[in-house]
Amino acid sequence: MAIQWYPGHMHKAQKAIADMLPQVDLLIEVLDARIPSSSENPAIAKLRGDKPCIKVLSKADLADPKITAQWQAYFERERDVKTIATTTDEPLKIKQLIELCRTMFPAKDASLKTINTMIVGIPNVGKSTIINILADRIIAKTGNEPAVTKSQQRINLGSGIVLFDTPGILWPKIENPNSSYRLAVTGAIKNTAMEYDDVGFFAAEYLVKAYPQLLKARFQLETMPDTELAFLEAAALRRGALSGGGRINFHKICELLINELRAGIVGRISLETPDMIEAEIKAVAEEKAKKEANNLARKRRFKEGSRRSDR
Repeated sequence: MAIQWYPGHMHKAQKAIADMLPQVDLLIEVLDARIPSSSENPAIAKLRGDKPCIKVLSKADLADPKITAQWQAYFERERDVKTIATTTDEPLKIKQLIELCRTMFPAKDASLKTINTMIVGIPNVGKSTIINILADRIIAKTGNEPAVTKSQQRINLGSGIVLFDTPGILWPKIENPNSSYRLAVTGAIKNTAMEYDDVGFFAAEYLVKAYPQLLKARFQLETMPDTELAFLEAAALRRGALSGGGRINFHKICELLINELRAGIVGRISLETPDMIEAEIKAVAEEKAKKEANNLARKRRFKEGSRRSDR
């Protein structure tokens, strides 16, 4: 799937983050609880090094709670990483982040230490709302479209905590193609940059296997189809997503499915698990190694052919 999502301000923002990180004591990374791995910026992971990190699993009310707990355990296996699962409707829980920042530096005098923190996250993950709750005032603009925040801000949260805000950024190349689809399903990518049919079929294929009962109940189906095509056809008939002559309008039913998934109307759904991601990472690495081996073999054949032609 080709998605064009990397505007110039994101490149500039990524450079600004890299320049600022040496001054930062602690990173707060806001992830989408439905796609914790796919919403992690791999560039941030490399730049962070061994700095302490709090991973905030936002929109946890939309995610499968059992899988969210799996992700928290998975992330906290790493040294100096803590997690908190929350929603923007839980201001008191979000405010616990300030104390959690303090606990990441137990050996230092809390009355003297100013902790410089940086908050990062993909577009449309709820980062700006979290900042406004932490600061007790409207500082960051919020919105349902990606890329609302476009400049870096320095915010004094009190209690010796200084927070650097950054724009929500994506990255130019995603090695795992499934992550591209998941980012599109959850709304991290503007709708103008995606094909509803393509993304809708991806979502339906996963949900038919992972959450068949939720789909059956939401679309009021008597029996649950076992393929994404059959499900979309049945759902389109139930919802009247038809074109002229009574043909299935796949664009319409896919758009409807994606919008209801984003709103949480279908139910609490997670689009990836730690085991799935581990398997996908392995598959991507194997495919990358295979391509590199093929490229080397092709270069060798080209050189051998060139040598023969020179004789």
